[in-house]
Amino acid sequence: MTQTAPAPAKNPDPQKSDLGVRTASAVVMLAVAGFALWQGRWVFGAFVVAVGLGVLWEWWGLVQRIAPSTIARLVWMIGGIVYIGMACIMLLILNTPFTGPMPAVMVILMVIATDVGAYFAGRAIGGPKIAPSISPSKTWAGLGGGALASGAVAMWLTVAQRTPGDLVAPGLPYAALGIGAIIAVIAQAGDFFESWMKRRAGVKDSGNVIPGHGGLFDRVDGLLAVLFVGGVVFMIGGMLN
Repeated sequence: MTQTAPAPAKNPDPQKSDLGVRTASAVVMLAVAGFALWQGRWVFGAFVVAVGLGVLWEWWGLVQRIAPSTIARLVWMIGGIVYIGMACIMLLILNTPFTGPMPAVMVILMVIATDVGAYFAGRAIGGPKIAPSISPSKTWAGLGGGALASGAVAMWLTVAQRTPGDLVAPGLPYAALGIGAIIAVIAQAGDFFESWMKRRAGVKDSGNVIPGHGGLFDRVDGLLAVLFVGGVVFMIGGMLN
């Protein structure tokens, strides 16, 4: 009697198998960040400082693998302090008792929209890769989808903040759409920069502090780039005035 060999077990898709963990982690992260934004002042300040120090620690871990000499590591760390520090300062500027949390919320939502739009557009459309040697999953279609999503969120938030009876300048929604698209491009550049660092370091994630997501740097790479560029523009504008 001939026996049929059992079919080999299928390996579960790792992205699907840890979907619950990733979702739970994302909900917790959003809840903590939202609470800090809502509380403002010292609570928000402490939250930003804690995240900034955590990202800097992961930056140091990558630098140890990337830079071969003490001098090179020192240069990398000075660059990291400037890059991460500027981003943290800019985020604090965007949430003060005078401005309220809305400017910070707008920037964060546009960066999130960039990630979501790029993910779904990239999976649905596919197409040519932007830089496969750095980040194989990033496509031009994904970048376009992220830019459209970020621009749409910026336009919606700009119009939604208007109270009934306020006049909206004819070009304002389109200007917001353009700003959102620019933010999307900068956020994607920040994502590529961190991916390049991880490639150089030979690691998949910057850390493992967030279950299912990797490290803090993995989660805020795009936001860091946007805030850093915003901080540089803010400083240049202050010097010119």
